[in-house]
Amino acid sequence: MKRGDVIQGYRIVTEPTNEGGGKCVWAFAERAGGEFFIKRFLEPKRPREGSGGSATSRRLRLEECAEFEQRHRTIMERLRPDADGAGNLVLAADFFHAGSTYYKVTERVDTTSLVSPHSLDTRRKVVLLRTLALSLRLLHGIGVVHGDLKPANVLVQQKAANAFYTAKLIDFDDSYLSGSPPDPGIIAGDSFFGAPEWLAYLRGDETADPGRLTTKADMFSLGLMAHQYLTGSVPRHDGEFGSPAEAANAGAWLSVDERLTPAMQSLLLAMVSPEPEARPDADDFLAALRDPDVCLLGRGGEELPHPPQAGKADGPFPGRASRVRINVEGR
Repeated sequence: MKRGDVIQGYRIVTEPTNEGGGKCVWAFAERAGGEFFIKRFLEPKRPREGSGGSATSRRLRLEECAEFEQRHRTIMERLRPDADGAGNLVLAADFFHAGSTYYKVTERVDTTSLVSPHSLDTRRKVVLLRTLALSLRLLHGIGVVHGDLKPANVLVQQKAANAFYTAKLIDFDDSYLSGSPPDPGIIAGDSFFGAPEWLAYLRGDETADPGRLTTKADMFSLGLMAHQYLTGSVPRHDGEFGSPAEAANAGAWLSVDERLTPAMQSLLLAMVSPEPEARPDADDFLAALRDPDVCLLGRGGEELPHPPQAGKADGPFPGRASRVRINVEGR
């Protein structure tokens, strides 16, 4: 793929790059007067007719490609653009292969550069978090895990001067059906914002149960992001660990900002619990945001340094038996 190429009717109008793209190369494209973002997957590669390699190797590669296609098409079928509440999801408009290579296309989205959400006033923070949580509630309601929830995959949009900022969720390449993640070698999500059970599975931990990689994994990521949006940083953890999930898996505690209200401290600590079953769901998070004052800073009492254990949490969220900015903006 290079500038000037036409692939399945999409004319490439920028130089392709893999900046921020993980296992992909991306560029902007035009087709029938519309502007698009097009992504070329570096793997898997479909074997060509007559290509070298043994029959067994070819069969295994075709099986890998079939699983890849099925996962992407299943997510596309479930995430319909006409679904109620889907307006803040940037969904795939096309998915195809040309030769041995797979491509995915989305519409290009105009967004606002908002480097520091925590600098917004309280009402704007609430609206930003609420629109993000509503998108997650839609996903989780149809049994889909985003799989790579992080600030870079949330585009912030302001449609008019002085209007509220809203969150548009992008990049569903690592999405999967709740409890049925792809093989660890296929996952390309962000390990820093990932959940403890997701990180253990990614690293091949023999005790990791893929069935525990549910929508509650996204709620851990949302807890980290909400803390960052409200305070400017994620919950603190010992510096010897590379991520909050790594700290949680080692039995270390995560600490929330003591400036947060007691209700928000309790909520976020429940969301970053090492136990998926102890985390609140998107409805719980949205219910907490009904009171805008829950997002205030400077009213918090004593810091709560330890995440609640499953079934032992204090406050309104006890344990229950119930887990590509640069792509679209081009910056």
